[in-house]
Amino acid sequence: MGPAIYGLLFLIIFCETGLVVTPFLPGDSLLFALGALCATENATLKLPWVGITLVSAAILGDAINYFIGWKIGPKIFRSETGRWLNQKHLESTQAFFEKHGGKTILLARFVPIARTFAPFVAGVAEMSRTKFT
Repeated sequence: MGPAIYGLLFLIIFCETGLVVTPFLPGDSLLFALGALCATENATLKLPWVGITLVSAAILGDAINYFIGWKIGPKIFRSETGRWLNQKHLESTQAFFEKHGGKTILLARFVPIARTFAPFVAGVAEMSRTKFT
């Protein structure tokens, strides 16, 4: 695929970390496969470029996911009596992220499904942007 492969890799990792609806994408298995491909003698993928591509996709994806949660979170938690999304749940989420937010974001990077939802929930809980970053 030539240089377009880096764009595809960026897109996959960005979507896995940046869009709350795509936690099923193959992030971990993709990393292992890329490591093996970069380690071959005649590797067409260059490890420094793969690293830059994946790290930037993950950071940008997290930031976008946080922003989406921050933007739409208060709108979906307006109900006082909703079964799943109500004000009481929002307040308990905010209290949790106030106490454990930094640890949660850091550890979520290493848990496949959690890395998709943690930035979104941090945005919903209105975790401070500096603490999230």
